[in-house]
Amino acid sequence: MKVAIPQDSLARALGIVSRAVPSRSPLPVVSNVLLTTDDHRLKLVATNLEIALTVWIGAQVSEEGTITVPARLFSEFVSQLKGDQPVQITLPPRSRQLNVHCGRDEANIGGMPADDFPVVPEVTDGQRLVLPARGLRRAIEEVVFAAARDDSRPVLTGVHVQVADGVAELAGADGFRLAVHRLRLPAPSAEGSPEPFSVNIPWSTLDHLGRLLSESGDVQMAVNGERTRALFRLDDIELVTQLIPGTFPNYQQLIPTTYATRARVSVEEFLHETKIAAIFARDGSGIVRLHVTPGEGGGPGSLQVSARADEVGDNRGEIDAAVDGEPSKIAFNSRYLIDVLSVLEPGELALETSGPSNPGVLRPLGHDDYVHVVMPMFVQW
Repeated sequence: MKVAIPQDSLARALGIVSRAVPSRSPLPVVSNVLLTTDDHRLKLVATNLEIALTVWIGAQVSEEGTITVPARLFSEFVSQLKGDQPVQITLPPRSRQLNVHCGRDEANIGGMPADDFPVVPEVTDGQRLVLPARGLRRAIEEVVFAAARDDSRPVLTGVHVQVADGVAELAGADGFRLAVHRLRLPAPSAEGSPEPFSVNIPWSTLDHLGRLLSESGDVQMAVNGERTRALFRLDDIELVTQLIPGTFPNYQQLIPTTYATRARVSVEEFLHETKIAAIFARDGSGIVRLHVTPGEGGGPGSLQVSARADEVGDNRGEIDAAVDGEPSKIAFNSRYLIDVLSVLEPGELALETSGPSNPGVLRPLGHDDYVHVVMPMFVQW
């Protein structure tokens, strides 16, 4: 192998694929990154056996070749090189020592044969569709945090994606909260709309994907016929992931359709007051209390956000609210509130409640594509 490649391109590619490198693994070769010449490009691949990331970058290829090298060592070395000269990568025939040269810096890195590297599975059959990159990134941000992080119920560690009627609906839930985003798909091509299907994608996979998405362009998604793997393809990046088997809960029946009180408030002000209350809630089981009061005589109502902890102290903050319905009180976990308020775009939202023991619902105003349900916490008022 003999390749010349711009330092910034190589560093960027290594930064991307390194996200798939496990910190620990019983299989040493997966701590490496696979380097393979591919026509006039260099292909980099990394995997943790659950996801695989592949990046292609343009390069001057003088001799073909392939090898795997330690991902962390190679990435850290390349990132420190000066970018005014190309990185020269050389692998002599029948050698496992990769020579990396740039300007006045040079290193020899011991590698492992490419044949030992796990084969990245292909996704060639099944369903295919196109997703708008910007919309998908927003959908991931608004849903992925709600997926469960413990594997007591493995299916809840995934984000449920259901495609039907020109919409991809993403849902995440952990038993205490539910986030649902409806993403409209681009107009169907001449091949027609994809057949309805649903899959459970690991939340970590979508978290990786969200970091790769740009403000424009499209993402190609493919799911194999057995519903065991999915592929996401960007311009020069491919991500292949295993899917989570099992039946996702029927979350639609968990979304309240009526309310006794509806308060319209500013997202920014609500988040600000919740962060303040969370300081006191740390020593009070993380509980934040909300008290909604309608206005009198046509005046604005209010939303009071408070927290208290025995032997520590308490706080109260208040923001204006346009209130429909009766006064209400409800308590939530402060972290759950901060998580959802932090991902919503600036503007107004509606907080809908039906009593202190029923779930609360948050809906961004002007965006009917998102709804968030939070289970209440039981407190003594």
